[in-house]
Amino acid sequence: MAFSWFRKKKSAARANQDSAKAESGADKKSENGSGAKNGNDPKQAAKNAAGAVGAALKPTGDQKLSVIKLVDTLIQQSYRLRASDIHLDPEENLLKVRLRIDGVMHDSFVLPKSIHQEVITRIKVMASMRTDEHQTAQDGRIRVTIEEKNFDIRVSIAPTYYGENCVMRLLSGGDQAFALKDLGFSDENLEKIERAITKPYGMILATGPTGSGKTTTLYTILQKLNTKEVVIITVEDPIEYSIGGLEQIQVNERTGLTFAKGLRFILRQDPDIIMVGEIRDDETAGIAVNAALTGHLMLSTLHTNDSTTAIPRLLDMGVEPFLITSTLNVAIGQRLVRQLCGSCKKKKKLTKAEIDNLKRFVSEKIIAANEGADFYAAVGCNECSGGYKSRIGIHEVFEIDSGIRELIVQKASGDKIREAAIKSGMITMLEDGFKKAVAGVTTLEEVLRVFYE
Repeated sequence: MAFSWFRKKKSAARANQDSAKAESGADKKSENGSGAKNGNDPKQAAKNAAGAVGAALKPTGDQKLSVIKLVDTLIQQSYRLRASDIHLDPEENLLKVRLRIDGVMHDSFVLPKSIHQEVITRIKVMASMRTDEHQTAQDGRIRVTIEEKNFDIRVSIAPTYYGENCVMRLLSGGDQAFALKDLGFSDENLEKIERAITKPYGMILATGPTGSGKTTTLYTILQKLNTKEVVIITVEDPIEYSIGGLEQIQVNERTGLTFAKGLRFILRQDPDIIMVGEIRDDETAGIAVNAALTGHLMLSTLHTNDSTTAIPRLLDMGVEPFLITSTLNVAIGQRLVRQLCGSCKKKKKLTKAEIDNLKRFVSEKIIAANEGADFYAAVGCNECSGGYKSRIGIHEVFEIDSGIRELIVQKASGDKIREAAIKSGMITMLEDGFKKAVAGVTTLEEVLRVFYE
């Protein structure tokens, strides 16, 4: 790893202490079921989940193994463990189940190879997929209710060397109402976004890699804009959150309903505000920019590494420079980092060796700005997973000013545009991450992990 020097291993004594705590709490919580409900102990929750899946695999008495019950149990326990994704990975002699929790993958369960195909078939039935097709990739959707909460699961199945795999993304049902402040935006960045969304037209882009929280940011902005005085229409793939008052359209490649065609259709529906799930091709980019130019507020996402790279990306898609300068209000770059557990985080000072090594990854400006500051370490306790609990965003908000407009018209490189944006006062994601590390929201190791691992 790029900065393994920075990681501190737990001592054997600490590991034994954590293990003892987990064991002592297990007896008290086993009578009451899920650890997620009792004390929020992730270790106990994981034990309960493993026990529930194991019980589904070993029916008692004359009962037969129920694949239906097994799949239901797998989804329920993954939800209780706060997993965002469930991966079913076939191997030669087993079916491995891996869960992504707070952005990190964990090997969670092992299922026998003998029931691999039955499990996949059951998921296909639930997701309304073709059960007789095994040699092509398929996508589907499942609607489930767990603990009186409704949410959707996006399903992707593909043929691999050892048989079909399956990835299920657990999506919120829309009952979560966020504010931009809750997502981790600083006051300065919030001001820039507020200015952008109060304009009657233009584009607001959320940029970043897959799984960086772009769609959640756009939905939060839409919730703020969602009033009786405006018409908001979205075209998405998939519809991740169902929000009352919005007209939401699902992309369907099989019927020819693409982002571009959906966007053309939306423009005939008299919208005030439009959200396109992703600008992924030249045609969609062209229509989106023209929609923003003709009096609509347009929200969308781009897959770029940072906010300023949105400019060369749009240019590569054939959008004329003068159209970008006329329509782009802001581009928001973001990543998700794990939040420190408030119950066990511990203050620490950086050693001289650590500061010297930091210079390999971070600019002198950022290091100087945080000289002498206290940072925090992840410790781990019965209320968290290795010292972390949930995730929060680190951001940069790229606002277009006159100097930037001149560079765009000149088709300047992404590096020059970024340099000019920083001179104009843009706080980079790395700087925002360092500020959160100093504030005890996350760790320095976690900030560096999302950029360099």
